[in-house]
Amino acid sequence: MPSTSVRAGAAALAALTALSSLSACRDSRSGADGGSGGTVKIMVGGIDKVIYLPAKLTEQLGYFKEQGLDVQLLTEPAGAQAENVLIAGDVQGVVGFYDHSIHLQTKGKCVQSVVQMADVPGEAEMVSASKAGSLTSPAGFKGKKLGVTSPGSSTDFITRALAVRNGVKTSDYTTVKAGAGQTFISTMENGGIDAGMTTDPTIAKLVSTGKGKVMVEMRTEDGTRRALGGLYPSSSLYMDCAYVKSHGGTVQKLANAFVKTLGWIKQHKPAEIAAKMPKDYAGGDPALYEKAVGDSISMFNGDGVMKPDAAENVLKVLAQFSPEVAEKKGQIDLTETYTTHFVVNAKQG
Repeated sequence: MPSTSVRAGAAALAALTALSSLSACRDSRSGADGGSGGTVKIMVGGIDKVIYLPAKLTEQLGYFKEQGLDVQLLTEPAGAQAENVLIAGDVQGVVGFYDHSIHLQTKGKCVQSVVQMADVPGEAEMVSASKAGSLTSPAGFKGKKLGVTSPGSSTDFITRALAVRNGVKTSDYTTVKAGAGQTFISTMENGGIDAGMTTDPTIAKLVSTGKGKVMVEMRTEDGTRRALGGLYPSSSLYMDCAYVKSHGGTVQKLANAFVKTLGWIKQHKPAEIAAKMPKDYAGGDPALYEKAVGDSISMFNGDGVMKPDAAENVLKVLAQFSPEVAEKKGQIDLTETYTTHFVVNAKQG
């Protein structure tokens, strides 16, 4: 029978082996720093939406693999759900709106935009064609049914901002979860909503079929400044602050890939960009999809850098309608909600 010392040594070796195995498994799940051997899971708040086009385009162009990264892109139709998946630790990053980083800080959570892809929302408040004659601006929201992708999403945030900025209380209208794409279109067509916040290609489909009209344009800088009093940074890659600190090598490689894609977008025409995307994103109408890309593509900034005054405006807008943000506005540290470190290094590289 083995001696006590032999048995103890064997037990210690087994424990060490198990610990090493667990560590390797953990690294594989989270994407070990440097991007070697681990899968980095990124949740996209609607992967076929034009506002989040850089995520899939980066994959299509091969820039993730070029950086030695194994990236798995997942999709949730609404940013609120994507945010929850990140907080739960099921993914390492989200391609979604920057405003979630500020809102989460009021709840004691720290997430950072590490690549800020767009300076404007890339959205529009659409009004049903049957209501366009009487509902011409957010000042008429009172008593109306307004569609958003889901409560707590950025479409909900911006809808509330438009209401308050135009003298309408958020309690004066009904928020309807209308989703996006065909679900949104059907809800509007069936009278489930009078107006709603959505993105391309849904905007292009509504306009082309005559089912809806643009009431508030926020796919351009001018339109965004008129609607929200300044720029409103939207599409970003945001990640848990602890992950950013512990996986700097991986984050840098992600930034390298995304910044290269943003530069590629600026150098190519909408038709060339649309051609790189999966065919099913066009929904059977390539010409309309190309138009949708062309209508929204100017929203992307080309370098991934957050403008400090733009971040300040997001905080200001959120504080106008969100009691949580208004209450803690003076305590919110915007420098914790984004970093330009990785994109600046990517530009220099």
